[in-house]
Amino acid sequence: MIISTREIQILYADTDMMGVIYHANYLKYFELGRGGFIEDVGYSYIEMENAGYYAPVYDVQATYRKPVRYGESAFVKTWVELNDGIKTVYGYQIINHLDEICVEGTTTHIIVKKETFKPTAFKKAFPEWFQKYEEIKKNIFCE
Repeated sequence: MIISTREIQILYADTDMMGVIYHANYLKYFELGRGGFIEDVGYSYIEMENAGYYAPVYDVQATYRKPVRYGESAFVKTWVELNDGIKTVYGYQIINHLDEICVEGTTTHIIVKKETFKPTAFKKAFPEWFQKYEEIKKNIFCE
């Protein structure tokens, strides 16, 4: 199973009045993780766009377990949970400096054509990329 890890730079502006990271900012961290994951497995979102496609968010889920505060270090861990040819589900964990899970969640993405925003199959638009995710997915079940 491939898990990508990226350090999160926590800015004071990311906090709320309670001194913890504002809940919506975790979506930015999920995106940081997804971009890093894509790079780590050898692909590029920019190349996807240059080929005429986008991968918008179709669904997002987050469970907040423990706050992260300004001044703490944190990391986002990212992996592929599901890749069925139409949609891809990325899994995330935000881990604090004590290696505690603070937030976990998923984002579901579909592939659409840039000009029309019409959905298209991931496995048809990017067969090699799709196959790489299939290999990763299979490894999840082998462990």
